[in-house]
Amino acid sequence: MQKQYETVFIANPVLSGAQMKEAVGKFREMILSKGGEVIHEEDWGLRKLAYPIQKKSTGFYHLIEFKADPEFINKLEVEFRRDERIMRFLTVSLDKYAIEYNEKKRAKKEQAKQKQEEE
Repeated sequence: MQKQYETVFIANPVLSGAQMKEAVGKFREMILSKGGEVIHEEDWGLRKLAYPIQKKSTGFYHLIEFKADPEFINKLEVEFRRDERIMRFLTVSLDKYAIEYNEKKRAKKEQAKQKQEEE
């Protein structure tokens, strides 16, 4: 049975836009190829880190919310560790309340976007 997860990872700030898209695409394809389903993605862009990682003070943040089998998470995290472009990552399993919260947050964002387009 598939569970819902959310992964945030920080990529090296020296990557170009194309390299960043390639890294994100690699992990999205990995999820899809193993029978998972990408529910939502957000690119948070270049942000300042709370503390230096590998002597870098900024990084590209990216969030992927997806459904996958629990056995797949270990494989995904091994790939994050192997990929030199990824400085840090965190994968969390979402319970029904977190899923509901994320859906409400996305709906609210969508309403604000539509309202802005109408003006």
